Amino acid sequence: MANNVLLNSIDHKDVKVITERSPKYGDNLWYSLTFPAEFRSAQAYYPIFFNKDPNTGQFFAVAMFGFQDQENLFLQNGKWDAAYIPLTVARQPFLIGKQTVNEDGQQKEQRVLHIDMDHPRVNLEHGEALFLEFGSNTPYLDAIADMLEAIHHGIVDSKTFIDLLLEHELLEPFTLDLELNDASKHQMSGFYTICEEKLNELDAQTLASLHARGYLQAIYMAIASQSNIRGLLNRKNQQLGL
Repeated sequence: MANNVLLNSIDHKDVKVITERSPKYGDNLWYSLTFPAEFRSAQAYYPIFFNKDPNTGQFFAVAMFGFQDQENLFLQNGKWDAAYIPLTVARQPFLIGKQTVNEDGQQKEQRVLHIDMDHPRVNLEHGEALFLEFGSNTPYLDAIADMLEAIHHGIVDSKTFIDLLLEHELLEPFTLDLELNDASKHQMSGFYTICEEKLNELDAQTLASLHARGYLQAIYMAIASQSNIRGLLNRKNQQLGL
């Protein structure tokens, strides 16, 4: 159970965060949330697909790390074996909170930095410090704040992006059939990808509109990222010793 509290330099002056990568710190994820502004960085290492929340029906983009639940093929000896870690993973154990403030007699909502004090990365002895001696942020904490701001804007932008994908019928379900070197066969289903047939049918005006918003590039980045499936398969076979 998360214990999310507002971060401050008094109550949390001695708190440290472990940055090692391991299943015991919650890194055994087979995918994580991503967004169009991150596609360029993510597509260099991970396949990017889309998933659908069964409760809300909302679609969201994901970067894949494995082929099944709790499988992260990039975890190796306390490190993440890729030069880029998606922001929604890298930001742990921090998150964006909201609080109401009074400005000129008006109630306004502002974003604030929260930390999950029950997260296994949080401790008082090892890892990155959050505050300097006189209470100012460490460079690490400033980097985390920038990361969370990017996530916030990325998720807002992602909703518009996916709404346009749905409007132009550019998402289609797919099933991935896998055969490993030990001859075992597996199937991954429930995800969506860009429908290239529909994409090729878009008129010039629609393509220009998508391009102007940076979404056409994001679409092609998602398509290009599918070549990373072969890399995931290689990692899986190496894990099996084959």
